[in-house]
Amino acid sequence: MLRIHFTDADLGRTCISAAPDPLWEICFSLHRFQSRQGRWAYADWYRSARTRLHGIELGRVLRTLLPLVPRAVYFPDFLTPPEGSEGLDAGLDAVLGSPRRRVLQELSILDRTSGAPAWAPRLAEPEGRRELVWALRTYYNAVIAPYGDRIQARIEGERHARARAVIEHGTEGILRSLGPTLQWRRPTLHTVYPEERDLHLDGRGLRLVPSYFCWGNPVTFGDNTLEPVLLYALNHEPHHSVLPEISGSGAPLAILLGRTRAAVLRAVTAGATTGELARAVGVSASSASQHATALRDAGLIVTHRHAQFVLHTLTPLGAALLRANTQQSR
Repeated sequence: MLRIHFTDADLGRTCISAAPDPLWEICFSLHRFQSRQGRWAYADWYRSARTRLHGIELGRVLRTLLPLVPRAVYFPDFLTPPEGSEGLDAGLDAVLGSPRRRVLQELSILDRTSGAPAWAPRLAEPEGRRELVWALRTYYNAVIAPYGDRIQARIEGERHARARAVIEHGTEGILRSLGPTLQWRRPTLHTVYPEERDLHLDGRGLRLVPSYFCWGNPVTFGDNTLEPVLLYALNHEPHHSVLPEISGSGAPLAILLGRTRAAVLRAVTAGATTGELARAVGVSASSASQHATALRDAGLIVTHRHAQFVLHTLTPLGAALLRANTQQSR
C-alpha cells in the first residue's frame, strides 16, 4: 500500500500533466513485453512493436533496456527524470547528465531488489550513458512515436474528464475519481502498491501523469525526495484497443456522416456531455445520445462514465478525420 499525505497547500498545487512523459512511457511499454497481463489492450501495438524492433537491432536495444526496467518493485529513478515532462530531448539530456554517484546508488538498489546486469556499472560513466540514451531514443522512435497521436488523444480525453471533476468538486474531485485502485480519504490518497510506503508531500503538491502503457497499480519515484509524481493507468476499453488508420477522404464531413452527426463530432472536440451535445447541435438529448452511440460504434468517439454524467471525447481516429476534413476544406 502507498499512502500519499496531502496538506491544504498540496491540494492547491496538485495538477494533471497535459502530455505523456516519454521516458515513463518507454519504461511501462518495456513492461508490456514482460507480461501478458492486459495484452489485449495493446495487441496491435505489441505486434507492430516487435516488427519494428526487428528492423533496428532488436537484440541490442532490448538487451540494453529490459534488464534495467524489470517488471518488479523497483527500477532506477534516473531513467525517468522530472525533465521528461518537457519532452524526449530534455529527458534524455537529464539521463545523460545523471551524477555518477546517483547512478551507482540506484543500480545498487536494483541489484538488491531484482538483480542488475553485470555491465550495469558502466552506466556510471558518460560513454555507458551515451549508449543507453541511444537505445532509449531508438526504441522510442521505433515503437512509441508512431502511436503519438493515439496516446495524446487518450491523455486529452482523460484531462477533460478530470476537469469536470474539478468543476464540480475541486481538486479533491480529481483524487476521488482516479479509478478503483486509488481511494481518497482526506487527507491521504491510498493506492495498491508492491510495498508499504508513505509519501509526505510537505507542500510540494503532486503531479498526476496519466499513462497509456501503465497497467495495474500506479507508480511513483523510489526516492521520496524527488518531485512528487504519480503515474496512473488510463482505462482501456476492449472495443477501442485497435483503431484503423485514416487519410483524407476528400469528402466533407456533412456528406460522409450527415449534417447533424458531423456537427456532433465537431462538438465533441473539447469533450462534452450528452446534454451539452444536444444544446450545441440543437437536438433533443435522446437524439444526441443516438448520434453519440453511432459515432462511438464507428470508433470516432469514446464515452467515459463519471458519477452522474457521461463525457464523450474524440478517439485518435475521430481526431484524424476532423483534421483531414479541415485540411481538405482549406
